[in-house]
Amino acid sequence: MSNQPYEGYGEGYDPYAQQQQPQQAQPQQAQAQAWPGHQQQAYDDAQADQQYTQQWQGQTWDTQVQQTRPAASDLAYFPPQNYQVAPQSHDPYAQPPRPETAEAQAPAAEGYGPPSLAGNARITDAQRARLEGRSPIIEPGMQPAGLTAVLALLLAVTAQVGSYALVVPLAVLQAVTAAGWFRLNGMWPARQGIALAFAGALVADVALLAAGRENGPAAILGTLGVWVLLSLVVQLRSHADPDTRITSLMATVASAALAIVAAGHLAADPDAVTVGAAAVAVAILARALPLPTVASVVVSLLAAAGAGIAVGGMTGMGAKGALLGAGAAVCALIGHRVASYDYPSRFVHFTAGVALPLAAAAPAVYLLGRALV
Repeated sequence: MSNQPYEGYGEGYDPYAQQQQPQQAQPQQAQAQAWPGHQQQAYDDAQADQQYTQQWQGQTWDTQVQQTRPAASDLAYFPPQNYQVAPQSHDPYAQPPRPETAEAQAPAAEGYGPPSLAGNARITDAQRARLEGRSPIIEPGMQPAGLTAVLALLLAVTAQVGSYALVVPLAVLQAVTAAGWFRLNGMWPARQGIALAFAGALVADVALLAAGRENGPAAILGTLGVWVLLSLVVQLRSHADPDTRITSLMATVASAALAIVAAGHLAADPDAVTVGAAAVAVAILARALPLPTVASVVVSLLAAAGAGIAVGGMTGMGAKGALLGAGAAVCALIGHRVASYDYPSRFVHFTAGVALPLAAAAPAVYLLGRALV
C-alpha cells in the first residue's frame, strides 16, 4: 500500500500527526487495507477522531490547553485600557494590617465615635466623653437661638392679632417639637411617630378654637389622654421586639405631650403670650452668649425679667410682666438644657434646640398669665 496521504485531506494536513500517534494510525491503516471498498468511510472516521484526539506540538508532553494571543487586528476593536496596579511591598518581614486598625480608620457614623481598639465598635461620643471625664453637653449655639427668637417674636405679634393668626406659628412650633424630640432620643427616621404627635397637636388646636380659651385646660388634657391611648394601641399592633416597642411608646407619648402642651400659648391670655414669648426670645439669646454657665443663666433670667417689664408696659401688665417673663425664661432654659444633652447632632440643635424652649414655656405662660392678668 502507498505511504502517500489520502487525497481528501487537502491543505492543513499535518504529515507528522500520524507518526506521533502510531498506536492510533496503525489500526486505521489496517482497517483501510482490510476493507478497500470502504476507504472513504475510514477517511471520515479518521477525520472525526482527529477532532477529539489530543494533539501534541513539538517535543513536549504538556497536555494543558494553551491560550492563544489575539492578533493585532483583533485588538483594534477594543478601546485602550489604562490599568493601574497598586505597588506591592516585597518586604518579607512586613505584616498585614490589623483588623482593629482598619476599622478604626473607617469613618464613624453620625452620633458615634470611631471604633475602639478594645472591641466596642458602637460607643457613642457621650459615652466616650463620660469615660474621659468630659461633659456630654453641647449648647445649640447662636443660630438656633436666633431661630427661637424669630419664632417667639412671631408668636408675640400674632397673639395680639387674634387666635387664628396665632395658630400659624404655633403649628410650626408643634411640628418642629415633634420631629426634634424623636431625633433627640436617637430615633430617626420615625415618620409614623412624628405624624402621630403632630396630629395630636393639631387636634388640640382645633379643640381650643372650638371650645374657647376658658375651656383650654379641658381641651388640652382631653386631647392628651386620647393620644396616650392611641399611641398605646399603635405600639401594641407593632411587630417589633418588646424593648423597641417600649422605647418607641415612651418617645411617642413624650413627643405628643410636648406638642399638645405647646397649645397652651393658644389657651393663654394674648397679653401673657406676648410678654412670655418676648422674654423667652431675650433669655435664649442671652444664654447663647460665650459666658460661663452660671453667669449665662443669671444674665438670661435678668434679661427676661427686663423684657417682661418692657413689654408688659406696652400691653398693660406693667411690673407684673417681670414675674411672667422670669417664669417663662426658667421653663425655656430647662428646654434649652434638654436639647443640649447627650452630644446631639446639628439636626437636633435646629429642631429641638429651637422649639423646646418655647414649648416648655407654654404652661408657665398660661398659668402665670391667668394669675397675673
